[in-house]
Amino acid sequence: MLFTFKFTSLIVVLTQQPKCKKMVNMMNQESLFKNAPDIVPQPIRKNMSISQLIHSMGQSSFESRNVYKGAKLYKCMIDENDTIWLGIAGAGIAGGMGGMVISLIESGFIDVVCSTGAQIYHDLHFAFDLPVKAISPHWNDTILRNHGDTRIYDIGFREKETLEVQDQIICDFVKELFPKLSEKPISSWEFNYLLGKWVIDNAKYPERSFTAEAARRGVPIFWDSLSNHSIAMNLMKMEKEGYPVQVSASTDIFDSAAIAYSSSETGFVELGGGGPKNFIQQTGPTISQILNIDFEGADRGLQISTAVEREGSLSSCTFDEAVTWGKYKSTDDKQLVQIWSEYSIIFPLISAYVVDECKARESKNIITKMDEYREALNKNIATD
Repeated sequence: MLFTFKFTSLIVVLTQQPKCKKMVNMMNQESLFKNAPDIVPQPIRKNMSISQLIHSMGQSSFESRNVYKGAKLYKCMIDENDTIWLGIAGAGIAGGMGGMVISLIESGFIDVVCSTGAQIYHDLHFAFDLPVKAISPHWNDTILRNHGDTRIYDIGFREKETLEVQDQIICDFVKELFPKLSEKPISSWEFNYLLGKWVIDNAKYPERSFTAEAARRGVPIFWDSLSNHSIAMNLMKMEKEGYPVQVSASTDIFDSAAIAYSSSETGFVELGGGGPKNFIQQTGPTISQILNIDFEGADRGLQISTAVEREGSLSSCTFDEAVTWGKYKSTDDKQLVQIWSEYSIIFPLISAYVVDECKARESKNIITKMDEYREALNKNIATD
């Protein structure tokens, strides 16, 4: 009895100590996780659809759950009739991912594109049936060079049969359409629109080119840079030969801002980061900070990238940080999803998901509305 009394007394004394009181109080509190969804292990079943797989991933954790959130967000962009921009960095198109972009454009799930000029250049290889090979990434590059081969990691090209032929195709296009291309300084989307229409008329397999499909559906394609790619290199050559084409950076900036300004809601889908990410996200600050018109930025954003936040690059910049620049309206994590992954893995899954889950939309055919959009933005600059 004496032992029990002393033990009980000890417990009473201990629970009077500040730290112990805090622990007791904590144990009496409801969990902050109380209303969070349960994690329930999901089996993989035979003949699962892409949609079922994505939903199963949503019951998991880490980037798997993030993929589900990203897929749902893209679906939301479609269902809410956002004007959807696709940013394409990296070499996915050269590696054959243009077919997925074509499917999304056909379904009305992409309204505007900003791509590196390199990906437009490589996209045309497939339309003109030029050699592009799936190779090992472990070749001796000195040997490849001596054989007239070149590569982007595991994508193989021929110097003469692919790249030099492609260069000549660009030059032929410029010469043939020079009267139209040289009427005035043009935007990159105008150049790519004329190029896409020309590909439809001249390529062996125009159905393999997302540049051609975009032209067919009135989807403008901007370059993120006017000089950092092979098309621009060939434009330099054409200028030296008496065919100068002026592509205007200021027209690109204004036209992209005009699209954003005239869109009721905007969603960005970004493959990688870099220049395309910056180009499409700068539309908001162009309107609000440069043109001094009230504008809150985009409504929704989805990025798939391997960039790590801590190195300070634009590719790795979080969407929350972008809110401080006026690129997005708010830091709502249901409207802004960044997936840390290599996009050749994730983009096919998300593309298949929305094609399965969403009804096709009518193309917004933005190219036919550009004069109207320009006028609307110009009018507000004049009266603000």
